[in-house]
Amino acid sequence: MLELLSIMRRLRGPGGCPWDQEQTHDSLRPYLLEEAAEAVDAVTAGDRAELAAELGDVLLQVAFHSVIAEEEGAFTYADVERAIVDKLVRRHPHVFADVNVRDSGEVVSNWQAIKVAERGGRPRRPADSVPRGLGALAREAQTQHLARHRSDRAALEHSVSSAPDSAEGVAQVLEAAVAWARAHGVDAELALREHTQRRLDALAPQDAE
Repeated sequence: MLELLSIMRRLRGPGGCPWDQEQTHDSLRPYLLEEAAEAVDAVTAGDRAELAAELGDVLLQVAFHSVIAEEEGAFTYADVERAIVDKLVRRHPHVFADVNVRDSGEVVSNWQAIKVAERGGRPRRPADSVPRGLGALAREAQTQHLARHRSDRAALEHSVSSAPDSAEGVAQVLEAAVAWARAHGVDAELALREHTQRRLDALAPQDAE
């Protein structure tokens, strides 16, 4: 990591790369999402060599943001690493302290309780707990989980037949489709990603327009 940080500092410094020098936290947002998505694709494909390469691209984004923040005097990579190390230790008292747990379900319950304690007992607004950068289907699934929303195929069919031919109507159908998927333990975001990839793989090669 030290070598990667040194390279990023050189790219950002005098005599470095004009493109890298122009980047900001805001301008790098789409690249962070893209690199994370490509790492997920590598996991799905089962290609471990590709996964190593894609995780390197994700790590590059961590280094890039850390160097920019270092220049601003906001934080450093050491701060980033220290924060996650402290969090992992704090949220695993069954490993690093004397708390006993029966199973993974109890681990998750403890994790959630510790998160609440970290906020001083203040409840977290639902709008703050669902990342805006998630895919739309994944974000809807998390929202339904928070709202304890359930649905079935009949509700989906009703939504399809009754929804208006508008953006809001499309949104209503997608909401129902996500609820139907959740009722059957299906991750709608991943299911559609994999379905789309199969369709892309089946397309005949064609010249770029």
